[in-house]
Amino acid sequence: MSPTFKISAAALLLSGVIAAAGCSQPAETTEPASAEAPAANPDVTRFNVGSLELIALRDGGMTGVPNDNSVLAVDRTREEVAALLTANGLPGDTFDLSIQPLLVRDGERLVLIDSGGGASMGANAGKLVASLQAAGVTPDQITDVLISHGHGDHVAGLADASGALTFPNATIRLTANEWTAIQADRQLAALVTAITPKVETFAPGTQITPGIKAYAIDGHTPGHTGYEIASGDDRLLYIGDAMHHHVVSVQQPTWTIAFDGDEATAEASRQAVLSRAASENLLIYAVHFPYPGLGRIQRREDTFVWAPETPAS
Repeated sequence: MSPTFKISAAALLLSGVIAAAGCSQPAETTEPASAEAPAANPDVTRFNVGSLELIALRDGGMTGVPNDNSVLAVDRTREEVAALLTANGLPGDTFDLSIQPLLVRDGERLVLIDSGGGASMGANAGKLVASLQAAGVTPDQITDVLISHGHGDHVAGLADASGALTFPNATIRLTANEWTAIQADRQLAALVTAITPKVETFAPGTQITPGIKAYAIDGHTPGHTGYEIASGDDRLLYIGDAMHHHVVSVQQPTWTIAFDGDEATAEASRQAVLSRAASENLLIYAVHFPYPGLGRIQRREDTFVWAPETPAS
């Protein structure tokens, strides 16, 4: 019998949230576009960091997630969260989270950061391969997959339920601590078996490719890492799950997120990322913020706000 991939406890909670939100729309199928002249597609957003070409790729997301303190601000009240959401022009009773891995063309290397939720996160996820094809890229062209951490919405897209690798020619790279944690997770045993021959680990702060360096953001999982992408004087920080919601996580970074393994450390890391991003006017890529997840952090009075940027088409 073919193995069926399961996901970590945090991702199981996320799957339950998706189901509760009623995310049952089937993912759209996108025909592969020409590599020479890929057609415009709402699931593909191209931009540059210096001379590096980057592409935001929609995997999916979850809409209408109930504001019941099971995910965001588990240490606060529903009324407090609703007040913050409505003050920012959002519904107070629900919230949305997106999933968008990032593609980086770094010289001859085609690097994917995180792999999305695959078939494990509900019908509104698992669009990554179609988005890649719409960008003119086939899965076998990916040379490296960098993983921020081992939750299902970041690793389940690495293989299908039969154990076939989605990106057969890619080296899968992640921190040594994160790989140890994934290997110890019985719910990820089938995935571990599938990807082990392709895994290479690194220490925090390692220069992974000429343009991409690991950037430790501790607390979410044992080896959670962001990635700093640099070319010339330009910088972008991929923040992984340092933050989940573009209002709650940014404006109230001390409000506890259900998925954080070490809550105090994760909150300190979140505040450090926000402070650095605002001080340096650093371009941020947030995998769960509204698509395409690109923007900057600005200081406002005694907190921070998210300022999204949409590259010109």
